[in-house]
Amino acid sequence: MTQGVPNDAGPRRGTLTVFLGCAPGVGKTYEMLQLAHAMAADGRDVVAGVVESHGRAATAALVEGLEVIAPTAYAYRDTVLWEMDLDAVLARAPEVALVDELAHTNAIGAEHEKRWQDVETLRAAGIDVITTVNVQHLDSLNDVVEQITGIVQRETVPDAVVRAADQIELVDIAPEALRQRLSAGKVYPQARIDGALSNYFRRGNLTALRELALLWLADRVDESLAAYRADHDITETWETRERVVVAVTGGPESATLLRRASRVASRSAAELIVVHVISDGGLLDPTTADLAEVSRIAAGFGTQVHTVVGDDVPVALLEFARSVNATQLVLGTSRRSRWQRLLSEGAGAAVVRNSGKIDVHMVTHDESARRRNYLDIRQSRFRRPLSWAAAVVVPLAASGGISLVDRWLNVGSESAVFFAVILAVSLLGGWGPATLSALISALLLNWLFTDPRYTLTIAEPANVVTIVVMFAVAIAVAVLVDSASGRRIEAHRAARDAEVLAAFSAGAMRGDGIESLLSQVSEAYGQQGVCLLRDDGGTEVVVAGVGEAPTSLADADTVCTVADTDFSLLLRGPAVGGRDRRVLDAVAAQAAALVTRRELARRAAQTQAAQAADRLRGALLSAVSHDLRTPLAAIKAAASTLRATDVTFSPQDTAELLAGIEDSTDHLTTIVGNLLDSSRLAAGAVIAHPQLVTVEEVLERVIATLPALPDGTPAASVIVNRTTGVTAFADIGLLERVLANVVDNAVRHSGAGEDAAAIEVSARYVSGSGPRCRILVVDHGVGVSESERAQMFSAFTRLGDRNATAGVGLGLSVAQGFVEAMHGTIHAAQTAGGGLTMVIELPSEEVGDDVA
Repeated sequence: MTQGVPNDAGPRRGTLTVFLGCAPGVGKTYEMLQLAHAMAADGRDVVAGVVESHGRAATAALVEGLEVIAPTAYAYRDTVLWEMDLDAVLARAPEVALVDELAHTNAIGAEHEKRWQDVETLRAAGIDVITTVNVQHLDSLNDVVEQITGIVQRETVPDAVVRAADQIELVDIAPEALRQRLSAGKVYPQARIDGALSNYFRRGNLTALRELALLWLADRVDESLAAYRADHDITETWETRERVVVAVTGGPESATLLRRASRVASRSAAELIVVHVISDGGLLDPTTADLAEVSRIAAGFGTQVHTVVGDDVPVALLEFARSVNATQLVLGTSRRSRWQRLLSEGAGAAVVRNSGKIDVHMVTHDESARRRNYLDIRQSRFRRPLSWAAAVVVPLAASGGISLVDRWLNVGSESAVFFAVILAVSLLGGWGPATLSALISALLLNWLFTDPRYTLTIAEPANVVTIVVMFAVAIAVAVLVDSASGRRIEAHRAARDAEVLAAFSAGAMRGDGIESLLSQVSEAYGQQGVCLLRDDGGTEVVVAGVGEAPTSLADADTVCTVADTDFSLLLRGPAVGGRDRRVLDAVAAQAAALVTRRELARRAAQTQAAQAADRLRGALLSAVSHDLRTPLAAIKAAASTLRATDVTFSPQDTAELLAGIEDSTDHLTTIVGNLLDSSRLAAGAVIAHPQLVTVEEVLERVIATLPALPDGTPAASVIVNRTTGVTAFADIGLLERVLANVVDNAVRHSGAGEDAAAIEVSARYVSGSGPRCRILVVDHGVGVSESERAQMFSAFTRLGDRNATAGVGLGLSVAQGFVEAMHGTIHAAQTAGGGLTMVIELPSEEVGDDVA
């Protein structure tokens, strides 16, 4: 079937194969081209949409023999940029297209801003794509790479684009081997080798980038495995990778458990996962819970605390461990006494018994010496099935014991023993089993130990009173104990609900966002998917969702509607009980509030942007109405004078008038250029296309075109020194505009005529985060006070200009915007002896180039 042609199942989407490089120069493009030749040899229709050889002969040689789609040209200032001709590739409709450098930013005027968007268009047309990208260009690793290398990667690609690839091939090479390739001139030209080896390509940097690539790819494999297990309902542990889960209570022993689990994980290079089970009892001890401290300690180990809700702690804990494919589980030893363990095995023992293939580590701690209150037995399973049996068995056992010492006891003493039995049963089982025990005890006392024996007749009226009072008091005490137990249970449940809400609120307070909150809900309640739905005028709109989220009310298994709003929280998965529904209602309200606040913040930002635009527009109109009229008036006056028929001008006069027109025109061109550049900066439309340029050559062009001052006085002389051989990685057009504005600003503040002080310009390399060059423009004029320097780079600001008609105050603002677009910085400093020094720093080595 031809690619891109719809079949019965709908249009086919092209596959994506990504060659992921651990660093520039490892050979991604080379590997891609080799695969392309192999495909072509197998009869597949392969074309090269764009291949960046970077001048490497071996890579360029592999392009030969492949059909190459000619690139299309885009003009940018005085430079021609060549980009992939997307329309031509689509028209050609090959089976496979090669698209190098996935993170590349296209030239202004291209259909898409980023090359990965071109790739998505090709795939949507049914074309299989093979591409390349370096790990430093992955969006999620951008800040990590900056910390490692000290270089900001401006060109990035969303992780989701690469993770969605059908196949990812890691192109790896040992750091020393890569450095040897670099030394041999196989990566960069000879002039850049020494700087690259001593900066970006240091052995430590390459090792760290290599590890980043391996870990990122391993996480992607884990995601694929998790999806496969979920699709096939596989719950048993697959020991593909060591994962250690440690269960914490929030109590003082949690720090000990975390440290021990961290050591277990480090010995096997395993991933450490921390889980806290919120329940009515079990792992939760509301008197010592301090999850904030636990979270802080967990963050120190590079992990976070996962919260899971479950009444049955062992079941909830094992379900979570299996869901993350854990291989080891770390628990603290129980604080239960021996006789308590006879009545209930406890969470630890139940986990060990049902753990299956998961290895369980029981860690001793100081808190194990603190025994739990015996009343906790009432929270165990003993209360439910066995307390009724105890209500029968314990009175019978007491009767047997009393019969052995019956000769030394009277009815009062025997009734006291039965009273103690009823109290014990009430503590264990509540008022129901206690009532049954009291009835049985009364009958046994009457039948066995009250005269006449072995009859229900009671000879002594006092014995009747004793039995009745014992029965009544025992029932009353049992009811009181059961009531206290019920209040204690409700207190536990309230504490659990509060802890669940606190866990959800903590993420919101950290600013994690709506998706993070929904992920917490999905994880805590074991849901397959969760979403926040909004009823927009009868249309159900999914605001945010995680997992296999339902997309409508009809698809949801649980619906929590937020009162007085159009929002609903939809869950797909196990049914949620009534008590948890109350918590979820509160969470749903919190989620709705987050969305509402986000929308209000966006509207406020839009309002502020509109207000800023209005202020800029007002300032612009004010400046234009005055500053544009001055050169226009000069041009008009000179032109009108030349056209006059009643006056005859000498050649010298005519030349002066024409020179005035030319000067005013140049000045007008400068003002309009700054206005246009300022508007481009405000719109975010300035994109730098850096390359290695010689600072001295750019300065020569700037000085050659430096205009005279508007009042006709000669400009100050410019002295250039110490710039020979200094290069910057910059956009040549933007750098020229920056230097022109900065030097012009220095000239305007350096006096005129014989009083004009010389402007000194120098450039040199400086050390810092990556190779950089520093350009200094020094004037010895009136200078600017320290308090005013912060205003210098604001639009429409003129501080101390000798001629207020010289410009609209945009020169330094535009210069700052252009410098930042080239990954540089600019600031003002005081010149020794008086005056102002402008300091411009730019990279002196490529920072965003993706090398195959």
